[in-house]
Amino acid sequence: MYRGSGFDFSNSLRNDFLQRKGVALPKATSTGTTIVGCIFKDGIVLGADTRATEGEIVADKNCEKIHYISESIRCCGAGTAADTEFVTASISSNMELHALHTGRKPRVVAAMTMLKQYLFQYQGNVGAALVLGGVDSTGAHLFTVHPHGSTDKLPYVTMGSGSLAAMAVFENGWKLNMEREEALKLVCDAVAAGIFNDLGSGSNIDACVITASHTETLRNFVKPNERIAKERKYGFRHGTTAIKSEHIRSLVVSEEITPIRGEAMDVS
Repeated sequence: MYRGSGFDFSNSLRNDFLQRKGVALPKATSTGTTIVGCIFKDGIVLGADTRATEGEIVADKNCEKIHYISESIRCCGAGTAADTEFVTASISSNMELHALHTGRKPRVVAAMTMLKQYLFQYQGNVGAALVLGGVDSTGAHLFTVHPHGSTDKLPYVTMGSGSLAAMAVFENGWKLNMEREEALKLVCDAVAAGIFNDLGSGSNIDACVITASHTETLRNFVKPNERIAKERKYGFRHGTTAIKSEHIRSLVVSEEITPIRGEAMDVS
């Protein structure tokens, strides 16, 4: 049977039936991230941590969570990493087709509408919580898009498991018409608050500054968790532990090849 591209939730009815019969279904994996964004005088600043987790395991210490949508639009993703990657890549492709069809630079609200309609179609089964920001002909715009498709438009936003700590920094420090450096520092402080107060967030801080004329991606802009040299060396001196017996085994298999004399093979 042919199935179209995209996500497939054809087993949802089966799973609901099994659950009603008393079969215990697997629990959803808790994911962790801190993604933020704020508006400043000339545009948008987005920020994200770089830790990707698999339950209690840190799967990737330097994961990139700020995704490309268009030349002046970026999207931070929290939730299931595969879902955020797929959704943002799909919408980025649709935005390019939209720009080619209309002959105009795409607007941020168009990307927001595509994202919310896409996610609402799957009723929250796609685990993508997004912070969308960009600058177009109508100015700077910042949105949050929740996995069920609901959206908010605010001057500063946070999402992910570290969002409460990050929001506290914004509530205390954000103000209207901030300068670039001031807004960038505030975003980094907000992400750092998530990193140091949430176990699901960690490693480095990525940032992206979007203005009407330029988009600047700052990969690993701040590294608050760099490894430093240990105070002592923990290697043991040779001979600390006595060797009672020693046997060296060669792992290289050697074999003799006996050539067979005769006419050469005809390979013509």
